[in-house]
Amino acid sequence: MVSKPPVGDPVQDAPQVTPPQHAAAGLPAVGHTLRMAREQMGLRRTARTLLKVNQKDGFDCPGCAWPEEDKRHVAEFCENGAKAVAEEATLRRVTPEFFAAHPLADLAERSGYWLGQQGRITEPMLLPEGGDRYEPVTWERAFAILAEELRALGSPDEALFYTSGRTSNEAAFLLQLFAREFGTNNLPDCSNMCHESSGSALTETIGIGKGSVSLEDLHRADLIIVAGQNPGTNHPRMLSALEKAKAGGARIISVNPLPEAGLERFKNPQTPQGMLRGAALTDLFLQIRIGGDQALFRLLNRLVLEAPGAVDEEFVREHTHGYEEFAEAAAAADWDETLAATGLRRAEIERALEMVLASERTVVCWAMGLTQHKHAVPTIREVVNLLLLRGAIGRPGAGVCPVRGHSNVQGDRTMGIFERPAPAFLDALDKEFGIVSPRHHGFDVVRSIQALRDGEAKVFFAMGGNFVGATPDTEVTEAAMRRARLTVHVSTKLNRSHVVTGTRALILPTLGRTDKDVQAGGRQFVTVEDSMSQVHASRGNLPPASPHLLSEPAIVARMARAVLGAGSATPWEEFEADYAAIRDRIARVVPGFEDFNARLAADAGGFRLPHGPRDERRFPTKTGKANFTAAPVEYPRVPEGRLLLQTLRSHDQYNTTVYGLDDRYRGIRGGRRVVLVHPEDAAELGFADGAYADLVGEWTDGTERRAPGFRVVHYPTSRGCAAAYYPETNVLVPLESTADVSNTPASKSVIVRLEESASA
Repeated sequence: MVSKPPVGDPVQDAPQVTPPQHAAAGLPAVGHTLRMAREQMGLRRTARTLLKVNQKDGFDCPGCAWPEEDKRHVAEFCENGAKAVAEEATLRRVTPEFFAAHPLADLAERSGYWLGQQGRITEPMLLPEGGDRYEPVTWERAFAILAEELRALGSPDEALFYTSGRTSNEAAFLLQLFAREFGTNNLPDCSNMCHESSGSALTETIGIGKGSVSLEDLHRADLIIVAGQNPGTNHPRMLSALEKAKAGGARIISVNPLPEAGLERFKNPQTPQGMLRGAALTDLFLQIRIGGDQALFRLLNRLVLEAPGAVDEEFVREHTHGYEEFAEAAAAADWDETLAATGLRRAEIERALEMVLASERTVVCWAMGLTQHKHAVPTIREVVNLLLLRGAIGRPGAGVCPVRGHSNVQGDRTMGIFERPAPAFLDALDKEFGIVSPRHHGFDVVRSIQALRDGEAKVFFAMGGNFVGATPDTEVTEAAMRRARLTVHVSTKLNRSHVVTGTRALILPTLGRTDKDVQAGGRQFVTVEDSMSQVHASRGNLPPASPHLLSEPAIVARMARAVLGAGSATPWEEFEADYAAIRDRIARVVPGFEDFNARLAADAGGFRLPHGPRDERRFPTKTGKANFTAAPVEYPRVPEGRLLLQTLRSHDQYNTTVYGLDDRYRGIRGGRRVVLVHPEDAAELGFADGAYADLVGEWTDGTERRAPGFRVVHYPTSRGCAAAYYPETNVLVPLESTADVSNTPASKSVIVRLEESASA
């Protein structure tokens, strides 16, 4: 039976702590999945919905972007994917009566968990100027308000159009088309906060900002290095691929400041043996200090250069550029400095070298643990250097694997959601639609917040996501949002962003992935691109949560017509009526999508986009070859008496969506305000296990950033390092603390001091 949403916020003052677990999934994951699904959907709806997740005739999971094999399991989902589906397909509803009963001041005091648990939003809502609560508004009036505010701007660049990774290819293409016809490249997206560093590094080194491997490559690999990533919580279906690779003889090196249960042992719930015993995954665990990865890979590269016959000389000669400068820099890598930067022992690095040299086919996977540092881009370049030395790009079973977080975040970028678009893309767009796109660069996420703060931007439009909850420097970001004249959120459910508003605010409720989409042209489907460049369809199967919902493409099309008026020759009404018309235009604008509709009709599993480095060792860089790089080695220096904090997710969380208050694998239950600290560090700082501390950030601007009331948990982290959940700790990440080149917030390297909490 479906349970009712919580009336009050649960008390989190005394989280329970037990030792961390050493295996992921298994029976506990199955039980937890079914319980949460039943609470949100009921038994019959659970079966009807979950059996369609990631199926060829079903819908793409709104969670992570991990790909599927051509042959699907009956249950092609993980625990956290099922949670995401359950929360979207929930039977709970947020109606106009809910908003009438809850003034904005009340909602602003609620946790993100409480807001998300209330259910699906059923009607468009308006917060009028001077109003104290949201009230119902017609769609026509909502679009009129949008048009009024956008037309009143002094420049199109005073508008910001943010995109979440959940957005479909069709909706993303329409949004960027509208923004550019309106006259701006202000298209910040969630990539700016996660894998922008990957895209920056890979575009420079191999010519394309995407991974070069497929699932089959992982299965065929001799060695898989998983660096700065926790697949057991963030990409659980990846564990099946690692298990299959291990069964085929692969070895796995895990590089991470924290031991993670999913990389220790995987209890595959798809097989009896997996449920009982599971499979050990990691062969070598390198428990690195936060931010020491560039130093590690630089030293490994020096040692590869010194090992006789270890360099693929033919590949280097025929396909690379910059080898001599790189080799000179690598030769200067110092053992003592590397050991200090990484916290590793010499024997551990030598063992990693042995495994690299023994591998003919090496894949390196990474996520936020590499991308969210000041030196993130040179760190990823150094990873590429290692693979280039070994000729491991464009070889079966080898390559780069940046593991994307949200289900279509890569597809949105392919569709043109980018503040710095390539001239060739704009030329094709302009030719197809007869418009003149702006050529100057727009604002990314950090620059968008600064523009709002400084009065340079006045209208904020978000296609999904939880911008306020996802971004850094919470107090600065929230103050900036409140300076806007209008904030607009296309959403399925409530989150923190809906209660931090401009002078006026709109909530535009939309269809989710699970919802059936019927337009004037009949039943529709959308498409997505996974982390390995496979494009496929997604078809919802449930009746919409309300008859008042519009699809994302319909919202963009109606907004565009309202704003641009009859002067726009773009057939917005045709695009709303039949998404195949959108795909026909994508096919003529975006390389790799030729015959888009026909290819989808021919193969229910979709098609893979071309990738020059992977397919033919063709590198579309400025030099025409894969580029070695030689940046100075960097790593965080932490003052005495301070810790280096990384923000991370709990297991009951996906991005900023909090499904529950437990982190089962790390032994945390009933609360999220915890900080994980090595017992010896805690002892030196005078904090017993169970003590309460305020986390105080230290940054060059001298501003005190404080996150109060965290329970100290003695935990086997790297020495000198700490970890705590976001978005609670986003307040500690300075807005100006970003990665060089990519401008990604440096959320994985925050210097903090611990002070005894006043609430202790």
